[in-house]
Amino acid sequence: QVQPVESGGGLVQAGDSLRLSCAASGLTFRSSAVGWFRQAPGKRREFIATIYLGGGSTYYADSVKGRFTISRDNAKNTVYLQMNSLKPEDTAAYYCAAGGGGNTYRGYDKWGQGTQVTVSS
Repeated sequence: QVQPVESGGGLVQAGDSLRLSCAASGLTFRSSAVGWFRQAPGKRREFIATIYLGGGSTYYADSVKGRFTISRDNAKNTVYLQMNSLKPEDTAAYYCAAGGGGNTYRGYDKWGQGTQVTVSS
């Protein structure tokens, strides 16, 4: 079964930027959207952003709007999450998911293993 593969996480300081990548080869023609979620210890998985593969429409959670940007490179079958002005509260495991779309985990049926982002103050 083909799954998304995330990369690009790491340890950064508050105010820094980081770009996450989601390699989704083999998924794009089966899925309508690719989304990013995150989960901090003891918290529920949280929707961050999604991009619809057909028209390129994007949607963001209010908590990241204006700081994070989701984009895609069709030639590379890769979706990116550019994260700017990072805050300690952005610390979490970040997951890429493919599926029908929406802002809840129920809209996605293919999940990556996650990549850790840690923002120090």
